[in-house]
Amino acid sequence: TQDLVESGGGSVQAGGSLRLSCAASGSQFSSGTKCMGWFRQAPGKEREGVAGISTHGGTVYFGSVKGRFTISQDNAKNTVYLQMNSLKPEDTGMYYCAARIGAACSGAFWSLADYRGTGTLVTVSS
Repeated sequence: TQDLVESGGGSVQAGGSLRLSCAASGSQFSSGTKCMGWFRQAPGKEREGVAGISTHGGTVYFGSVKGRFTISQDNAKNTVYLQMNSLKPEDTGMYYCAARIGAACSGAFWSLADYRGTGTLVTVSS
């Protein structure tokens, strides 16, 4: 059983939109402080943060996604969403969900994650 399950990836043209979801299962996600979010990895490139959201709603965004992507959560469902608008070819890559238990989002939270999903592929064509 996977702790984090991503969905919503796909192929779109530049300028299009996609919405990713990450559903967390397990009692460890149901109480206390945590950070959940997304990082991505393009072919031949290093991992980079995308966005994170803390239990009480604080958000962080990284790099070129600011102003185009929006992260949100449904705490009752232990689910985090990433709305991606104005997609660019450089947004192409595998998108992974990550969760860090016991801390709010700060810095490179994905590198300190307690849990990571298996990823969903996003392909943006020009």
